[in-house]
Amino acid sequence: MIRITAQTPTARSAVLPLVWGGVAVAYPVGCPLAQQQGLGARVVTSTVFFVVGTGLICQVRRALLRELRQARRVAGAAQSVLLRPPPPRLDGLHVAAAQLSAERGASIGGDLYEAVATEYGVRVIMGDVRGHGLAALGTVAAVLGSFREAAHDEPELGRVLGRLERAHARHLRERSRADHPANGRDPGPPVAEEFVTLLLLEIAHDGEVRALNCGHPWPYLLSGTRVEPLTDAEPLPPLGPFPLPADLRPDRCGHLLPGESLVLFTDGAEDARDSRGRFFSLPAALREIVSGQPATPQTPQTPQTVLRAVFEALSGHTGGRRPTDDVAVLVLRNDRRQAPGPEARDGDVYDSAARARPAPTGPRSATRG
Repeated sequence: MIRITAQTPTARSAVLPLVWGGVAVAYPVGCPLAQQQGLGARVVTSTVFFVVGTGLICQVRRALLRELRQARRVAGAAQSVLLRPPPPRLDGLHVAAAQLSAERGASIGGDLYEAVATEYGVRVIMGDVRGHGLAALGTVAAVLGSFREAAHDEPELGRVLGRLERAHARHLRERSRADHPANGRDPGPPVAEEFVTLLLLEIAHDGEVRALNCGHPWPYLLSGTRVEPLTDAEPLPPLGPFPLPADLRPDRCGHLLPGESLVLFTDGAEDARDSRGRFFSLPAALREIVSGQPATPQTPQTPQTVLRAVFEALSGHTGGRRPTDDVAVLVLRNDRRQAPGPEARDGDVYDSAARARPAPTGPRSATRG
């Protein structure tokens, strides 16, 4: 049993306002000076009430700051569990991720991401829950928790997405019951308006990229000094408003060659505006990043470098103001060394990171596999 004494912060926060209030009540009743009408007595009385009022305001302010610090500690603990930093290296891929919440004073919002190495390849999720702040945490926890299990259990990417859809629907049903007026709680937004956009990627051991996209922006591929969308395939609807097709076959998006990078992001990045209302151009920022310091096998452009440069460009575009929507960015780079192909001669040292991707003749397309 925990005993709360007068020495604890909780007891002090309750006792001190009572003391100040007692002084304010007792002074005009018990002090003879308060009954006098002279100028000096009035000055003393005004001073006493000013000191009492100032003490009460300071005490309330200290209590609010203490609660704010506690809330931030709780938010930081929740972030470490929900949006834990991905390992810097997964099965030959270097990974870096960061998130910026639109809520001032909060460290998490409605964006989610995760990357895990499985026997089927590296599987990555990037998602965006409708809304931001603490109200979106329940959905983030439900979707991420389901992904972390399904990514290892399900051999097919489509079955992983099916598990996520069922977890999201179950969470909405539970929240609808909890928010019912019969429970005495003020219901939040209708569950029919709740949805999640998300992108599932699977990068096989040979570099082949398969994807399932539910209304989320496609990632950008960084190949040398080129920046292009991974694919122009039509995405599926977001999770929530409409049921997904029964046959969930992933899009085949080609191969992520050694030395190439993928930049996954939420739409808060491209929705950020400057003082003149212009949107942030993520492709232009990425082109400036890769052209300013082209990656080579000797000096690769690490995901941490790209991630830092993206957020610096975003901050410069908004003038340092906090964005109106949560922003999450995840960068992964293929640093695997592949076996030599038939064109290599005996005794050659072959590093496929130096292999160049052919110049594209148009937008990259995907096929359903």
